[in-house]
Amino acid sequence: MKYFLAYDIGTSSVKAILVDDLGNILAHAIEEYPLQTPNPGWVEQRPEDYWNAVCLATKTLIENQSIDKNNIAGIVYTTQAMGIIPVDKDGNVLYPNITWVDGRAEEQAAKAMKKFGGRRMFKAIVGIEITGKDVIPKLMWLKEKKPDIFNQTYKVLDVNGYLKYKCTNKMVAEWSGACSYAFDIKKKDWEHLFFKLTGIGSGILPDLVKSTDVVGTLTTKAAQEMHLIEGIPVFGGCDDTQSAAVGTTAIAEGEAHIYTGTSAWVGVSTAKAPKFKNGAVCLQSADPTKNLIVGITESAGANTLWLIDNFYKDAAGNMSEKELFELIENDIKQVPAGADYLIMTPWFLGERCPVSTTTTRATIFNLTHQHTKAHIARAHFEGIAYNLRWTLDNMEKDFKLKIDQVKITGGGTHNNTWMQIIADIIGRKVLTTTQPKNAGALGAAMCAMVGSNTLKDFSEINKIIQVRNTYTPNTANAPIYQELYQMYKNVYANLKQSYTTINSSRFSIK
Repeated sequence: MKYFLAYDIGTSSVKAILVDDLGNILAHAIEEYPLQTPNPGWVEQRPEDYWNAVCLATKTLIENQSIDKNNIAGIVYTTQAMGIIPVDKDGNVLYPNITWVDGRAEEQAAKAMKKFGGRRMFKAIVGIEITGKDVIPKLMWLKEKKPDIFNQTYKVLDVNGYLKYKCTNKMVAEWSGACSYAFDIKKKDWEHLFFKLTGIGSGILPDLVKSTDVVGTLTTKAAQEMHLIEGIPVFGGCDDTQSAAVGTTAIAEGEAHIYTGTSAWVGVSTAKAPKFKNGAVCLQSADPTKNLIVGITESAGANTLWLIDNFYKDAAGNMSEKELFELIENDIKQVPAGADYLIMTPWFLGERCPVSTTTTRATIFNLTHQHTKAHIARAHFEGIAYNLRWTLDNMEKDFKLKIDQVKITGGGTHNNTWMQIIADIIGRKVLTTTQPKNAGALGAAMCAMVGSNTLKDFSEINKIIQVRNTYTPNTANAPIYQELYQMYKNVYANLKQSYTTINSSRFSIK
């Protein structure tokens, strides 16, 4: 029997699993780590916190198992995308990870697009404008604002690359992670021209590997810290969006998935490589033979934590997590579809798709005395669903797709009422799977299992994960949701300039 250790490194925690070669999860562990927000619009994390969490999680996975560590056939990571971790030649971290939700580099984004003839020309060439949350503007920010750091930088690693380095002492970038920087998905190489024209240069970029490649083996030092043995193969892995597609089994041509976690996204698997449109991007899939069209909603489950902290704090202190979410679900059941015309947008951290903006923020629209805490709770969940529908509708229009159903994964799938709300609002059948919380880690494990020839290809995920529940849209709710969906889009259109006016200057900390 072979075993694999797979780690899903999210925004707030690592979810780790020990899985055998049949896909059975033998143990799982979660370790949390903090975010730092030193300025408005900035979101950083200490890379060392990721590694410490990985080591603690590994100890938990292994300590109660009777497995032979010599039979561990692979270590693999799936991680949050768009990390910027500058390191020197010895691998020392020079600056905290500038995370994917950090929007500090809006000024640099404008400068980058100017190099290509301005916003309009850049969008015509690439298919989408870049913002202060994108990687190249952040690298430009690092060069302009922290020249001492930039000049010491030997390589820039993403989160996955950093953890692979900690395991193997090899500095590499995997194809799907490279897409967050600037990657030619047809040539399977860095877009060197982008780095050259923006003054960053490609010298700080690591060598590229596939998700299924063996990067190296576990060093003596890493093995000691992880409570393992040296020499275990470490595989390329992938970004979290790509592993979620595998972990929902939405990997055949045109199959769609939705992830509901700290953030949320829509992904559609395809062999095609279309241009970016309306905030949706085409990325390398975890499967080296496929691509993935993705539209990311920046904040989803993070908003639920805000809801709990501000409206359910007393209950949270006296209930288990299961009881708390049952209470919230019961509250939203008491409120009719449409929350009595209350709309809440989920843009706490700006947005990437279906609109690309760093200055927009969440809004509670049409609040009256008749609305209660339960109305706000329902409007919160409906708002995320409106955003997902907008993204799905754009994808069908922009990429000539036909999306009749979506497979959903993530912690939100345990809320049956929310799953039905999503089905009703998006107007498509929703399918949940048997491993919603561990789908990302299982998707990562597939990279190692395929790479080690334990499984023949990624389609064998269908032997491991099955459909659990199916939610069909309730046609009785269609009229109210259609009306409020249009109003939801109007809220953005009518307030777009106001968001920009009030937030542009305070988010552009020099």
